[in-house]
Amino acid sequence: MKALAALFFLLLPVSQTTAAPPAARGVSGEEIIVGSIQDLSGPIAALGVHFRNGLEMRFDEENARGGIHGRRIRFIVEDSGYDPKRAVLAAQKLIGRDRVFALINDLGSPVVMATMPMALEHGVLHLFPGAPLAATYEPVHPLKFQIFAPYSVTTPIALRHLLASGGYRRPGILYQDDDFGHEVLKGFEATARALGLPVCEKTSYKRGATDFSSQIARLKAAGCDFLTLATVVRETVAAVSTARRAGWQVPVLVTTAAYSAQIHQLGGAAMEGLYGVAQVPHPYPDASNPELSAWIGRYARRFGVEPNTWSVQAWLSAELFIRAARKAGPQLDAARLSAALETLSTPPDFFGSPGFVFTPADHLGMRSARIVRIRNGRWENLSGYLGLSARE
Repeated sequence: MKALAALFFLLLPVSQTTAAPPAARGVSGEEIIVGSIQDLSGPIAALGVHFRNGLEMRFDEENARGGIHGRRIRFIVEDSGYDPKRAVLAAQKLIGRDRVFALINDLGSPVVMATMPMALEHGVLHLFPGAPLAATYEPVHPLKFQIFAPYSVTTPIALRHLLASGGYRRPGILYQDDDFGHEVLKGFEATARALGLPVCEKTSYKRGATDFSSQIARLKAAGCDFLTLATVVRETVAAVSTARRAGWQVPVLVTTAAYSAQIHQLGGAAMEGLYGVAQVPHPYPDASNPELSAWIGRYARRFGVEPNTWSVQAWLSAELFIRAARKAGPQLDAARLSAALETLSTPPDFFGSPGFVFTPADHLGMRSARIVRIRNGRWENLSGYLGLSARE
């Protein structure tokens, strides 16, 4: 018996060296495992549900066509409730137990900043998070890619134009006290400095707040003649409604985080005239664009709700992943997908976005934005896409 055991251990190293190389994490002959951390039950669930839906829809479409090089995409979603602590637990499950190949479209700046380091440490691709922060694509890292420019860059595109064209001299800001809000604040203060304007007033609120009466009273009393909001959907409606009830008709600009039809659907007439920043158009039905109308119909039939800009962002994120995975070839791993993304360029799409371009030196796929405004209960474009250089 001892002789048999000795023989087994002598043979073991030989068998290990002749075995086939291990498959890449999250990739087998039959499937690719992709995960996402969304808010499905917390204060920005209005975004998270649509992010999940858009991803799920595009992945299922691809699976129905036979998958990517014969592999189906297995999509796993975990709920963070927009809580970084819950997000860490979700990331531990997806990375450790489910062994995902990539995390895609994780939602929320505080969630992403808490979980992105975990993904990178374990060799998991971190793709196109719903958190437009510079840290999600800089410094360049083979595992992290972003679609949308950070709030500190996109918000000033509209802010510079609106302040200058309207002759406003006393801009103020209300911001969420976390990574998201501070990123917007950074861009706001830089723009004020560049224009030689004082910051009239700045005030913050804690994530999940519902009462903005004290903040609005403070901004109004300071004499601000233009207001920037670093708020998401629910908070935007509450803050603007509070200002209007107080008789304050100050012009208001919101970031890409609040560019959604839910703003005017929930806020009604009080939201008229609200300015915003957009990178992907809201999917309103358009008789002149049958492909878009057909997509809206498929989404509405499947999920029982109309799609919004978050649905579009997620669908496009899944589309970019699929294009890159196809380009990477049958021997899929993180290095090959990263290399494929670094040379990926997509044309303008049927949604109306200008397309995405990545390079080895630049992992941010889109550097442009539009100025928009709510008129007659829907967002309308006030400008074309205003571009940014790769170094801005």
